[in-house]
Amino acid sequence: MKARSEIAIGVEDILSEALSWEGTPYRHQASCKGFGCDCLGLVRGVYSAFWPNDTPIPTYNPGWADAGGTETLAEGAARYLVSKRLEDRSPGDVLLFRYRSEFPAKHAGILLTGNQFLHAHHNSAVCRASLSDWWERRIAYAFAFPLSLARQTNKREIHP
Repeated sequence: MKARSEIAIGVEDILSEALSWEGTPYRHQASCKGFGCDCLGLVRGVYSAFWPNDTPIPTYNPGWADAGGTETLAEGAARYLVSKRLEDRSPGDVLLFRYRSEFPAKHAGILLTGNQFLHAHHNSAVCRASLSDWWERRIAYAFAFPLSLARQTNKREIHP
């Protein structure tokens, strides 16, 4: 197997893998295609299809309302993904959402088109959703999968 820094894949590969998770039931802290995942598990599963990673994930609260909490999800994403400005997001990118401006980002999805994304819907399954005004207002961060950028430095900055 090639090292992570040697793998170059395309956005089509990311989208195809992400869509193969559609219908996977919601299961908090799981990341097993067809069996169950939550929003982070979906992103981890797509990432692991191309860059296997055995890093243990700490336990986390499934709720959105952790006012004053740290940006744990964004900090974790910055370790493995490439931070992007929100206006530069494109299909295949990971979007992180926050419920309110004073809360940390607590939900993730993968952008499919300019107005549609894939996410693990609580108490349901991985599904496509419209990037409606409600969701759009809550986007806090955008990240790209490494693709060919994995050849560059491992130092990542977070763009709010």
